[in-house]
Amino acid sequence: EAERYQLPDDAVNLGLLIQEAKDFFINSRNKTSKDFEIDVPSGTQAVKGDRAQLSQLLHNLISNAFKYGAKKEPIKINVAPNRSGSMIRLSVIDRGEGVDPRHLPRLTERFYRVDKGRSKAIGGTGLGLSIVKHIAERHGGRLEISSELGEGTNVSVLLPVIYKSS
Repeated sequence: EAERYQLPDDAVNLGLLIQEAKDFFINSRNKTSKDFEIDVPSGTQAVKGDRAQLSQLLHNLISNAFKYGAKKEPIKINVAPNRSGSMIRLSVIDRGEGVDPRHLPRLTERFYRVDKGRSKAIGGTGLGLSIVKHIAERHGGRLEISSELGEGTNVSVLLPVIYKSS
């Protein structure tokens, strides 16, 4: 409970975290480097956070992208600053069936499943995106989801950067 009120403030290098997640999926889930397209500009600022929780957030997003994305299409992971430079946008994008817009508002509800029959075959609990949302909010950030039927889904998390003192 106390953690709820204390913002995590360690410096977390998203580029390194993404590389570790990619290595995990390659080694444990029989994926290959061609299953990923990663764009992390050099010089990207560290974000303020709890490394273990941000790793869990990233693993949940990548796992969902592999579950629901097209099998032959790579998962795209992009990192970019927002306009003001105060936050970093971490996006995980799949090219899959997409999600009907009427379901988007409910995707972060615990145990909510768009297609219960398909979910049974794929596995999972329906908790992944609710955990991602909780972690993002705990870090002073936010979760955004956009999707287009037949095109895929983009799940983005905005996280505050660490400011370097001059």
